[in-house]
Formats: sequence, structure tokens, C-alpha cells
Amino acid sequence: MSEEQSYEDPILAVLIVGGGLGGLMLGAILESADIPYHILERSTEARPLGSVISMSGNILPVFEQLGIYDELKKRAKRHSQADFYDTNLNKLGTIQMKGLKKVMGKKVLRTREQGDRVTVFCSDNTSYDCSILVGADGVYSAVRQNMHKKLEEEGKLPLCDDEDFSIGFINMVGVSSPPNPERFPEFKDDRAHFRMTIGDDNATSYATTVPDNQICWGLQLQLDSTQAKQQHFRNSEWGPEAIDTMLKDFEDFPCPFGGTMKELFDSTPKNLISKIFLEEKVFRTWYHGRTVLIGDACHKLLPGAGQGAIMAMKDAVVLSNYLFNMKDYSLKSIQDVFANYYKQRYQEAVIQQKNGANASKILIGQRWSDKLLRYVMLKYTPYWLMEKQQEKDFAFRPQINWLPLATPRGSGKVLPQVGREEAAAKRAEANPI
Repeated sequence: MSEEQSYEDPILAVLIVGGGLGGLMLGAILESADIPYHILERSTEARPLGSVISMSGNILPVFEQLGIYDELKKRAKRHSQADFYDTNLNKLGTIQMKGLKKVMGKKVLRTREQGDRVTVFCSDNTSYDCSILVGADGVYSAVRQNMHKKLEEEGKLPLCDDEDFSIGFINMVGVSSPPNPERFPEFKDDRAHFRMTIGDDNATSYATTVPDNQICWGLQLQLDSTQAKQQHFRNSEWGPEAIDTMLKDFEDFPCPFGGTMKELFDSTPKNLISKIFLEEKVFRTWYHGRTVLIGDACHKLLPGAGQGAIMAMKDAVVLSNYLFNMKDYSLKSIQDVFANYYKQRYQEAVIQQKNGANASKILIGQRWSDKLLRYVMLKYTPYWLMEKQQEKDFAFRPQINWLPLATPRGSGKVLPQVGREEAAAKRAEANPI
């Protein structure tokens, strides 16, 4: 495609800002439906964030539908439990768990909606026209900021959407390749081993084995309310020097697999280390005009429940299902699509925000109430109760409506697909026998 691209498709044209998991998933789904789309990504190169991502049964069926499930399995390990230790590596307890088209280097500055088109202006003086703009550009989404600015000018922006994110933790993550893999017998297991070391004050570390004799690790620092407010004004300090300082400060912290974190720090390439805020917020406004948000751009969750990436991909599935059934690209049709998408996704986002916050308290919280909750959870919560909660969380498994459904795995309840009959009727109309 040319740098100056105007979409003239008579049915639909979608511009996706953000080439993360949510944006790429949406692009892959639209590709399967022959819906024209384009992805703009700010980064100039593909770089691992330096973390581990958990994929569960409520999104894996989509990978099966797209024909990439087997490839995903080759690059992952099954995960069935999380083990908790104190700083002396005494075990505290266990939680059981069962059950594209892209342009890089495109930083979006502003957007403009006129008539039946949205124009996106980038920092390199290029612009793109589209019928539908999807903001999949993360927690500090430029698409959301432009949309909210317009809403504020119209007096329609809810006060809660103008409030800051709630910051609870600072997180540093990395991917290590230990020079002596034989020291880690966990590598020999086909399943992933996830372990956490909980400090006595505000620090917690975790490590999990992944394929190719690598260890994904993380270090979290819990902030009090005063520290959290201060961090909103200290983003400029988050350069390489800040990362080096944090690595130095915690190199003697116990590693969950034995020894200290220094061994993992030293065997991690600097480009695979990231320092981020662990923030949370569910925005009230997800769409306006011809613009809609998915993923962290509209709901940022704490990572305790492992649902952040999955929620972004589920957004992509639900949104694409409604886009496929859309009658035309008039503003009314687009607004109906966005309203139905929001109706199906907002409540789950609110629920998962609470789940993520509660799970994070159990996993890495250091306040006395967090420690008490963790003790009760590890010592007295029956497995059947946790299994029941997992079955509830996994019941909503949206799939792509115009592709054959993946066969449900396990015995848990699966909620019915929304809009599948309409998609089948539209496909039949487009391809008469």
C-alpha cells in the first residue's frame, strides 16, 4: 500500500491503530472474512516485551478456527499450577489451574472525522483515510485521547473518563537464557513451572519456565497511595538508567528457582527487559462517531488473573463478528455495531478488572490485608471452589461466527455464540448454491 492511502471499498474499510495482540488478532480475523483493513504500528521493529503471556480456554478456540493452534502449542508449555515461597524458599502453598498487513513506525498524532471518513495523521506527515477507526494502541492510546478530546469539546465526556489510572505496582520483566540450563531441572518437564517469591516488605518476584530453556521473570514493587500519585509525574525517569538502578537494587533478592535474581538479570539481554506500571481502569466511553476502542485502550487490568491479553483478543472477536453482519458503512450501521459490541464487552471488562485486582492482591500484595487473604487462599480454600470460579470465567468463549466452530474442550459450560445465525445467512446470501 502507498504511504498516502485512501480506502474506497464499497462495503467496509477498517484502520487499526496498534499492532499488539488485540490489533493483530482483529486483523487476522478480518483477513479471514475478506474485509479490507490496515494496521499502523508505532514501533519500528518487532520486539518481545520481555514477559510471559497466559492463554486460556476462553480464547484458544479462535486460534483453532484460524488454523494456528498447533503452531501456538509448539511455542508454549502447558501450565497447571502456581507455587508460592517466602524469601527463604519455604513453600507457602499452591494454586491449581486446569482446565498480516502492517506498517511499522507510524506514530498517530491526531484524528479527524468528516462525512463518511476518518482521517488519521501520523508524525511522518502521512495520513490515512478509513470508514472505521479502531484504537488498539494500548493504555496511553492516542486514538482514545483524540476521541475523548472531541467528546469533551461536545460536553459528552463522563467525568470518570478524565480521571487518572489507578497505579498499584511497578513491574520489571524479562526473558532470561541461563548459561547453565542443567541447573534448572524444571526445563526437562513438558509443563511450565510458575513460582513466586514473596518478600517481607513491598517486593515480589516470579519466574516461569518456557520453551527453548528460557525463563520469563518479573519483579514487582507495591506502591502506597502517595508513591502511586508521584509516579504519574515521573515517566521521564523510566530510561535505561532507571532499569539499571532497579536491577542493582534487587540483584540479591531470592530467585524462585533458587539462588538470587542476579543470575537471571545477568543472562537477560537488555532489549528483553521492560519496566512498566501495573495500572487499572475501565473507561466508560469506548466509541464515538466512527471510532472504537479495544484492549488496553478501553480497559486496563492488573495481571493477577492473567486476562489482559485475552480480553483484548476477545474484544477483537466480538467486534469483528458485528462488523461482518453490518448492512452497510453508514454512520447509523456503524454506531449500531459499536453499541452492540460495547453492550457485550463492557460488563465483562468490569468483572475482570475486579478479578484482576483481587488476584493481584493474593499473588503480590504486601499490605496486611493482602497477606491475610493470601494465607486463607493458600491454606483453606478448597480446590473445588477455585475450579468452579475458573469454569465461570471460561464459560464465555467467543468464536468467529463465519468459520466452523472449534469443538469445546473439557466439560465446563460454554455460553452460546451471539449472531452466528445472522452470519450464516449473510454468507449464504453472498454465496448462493
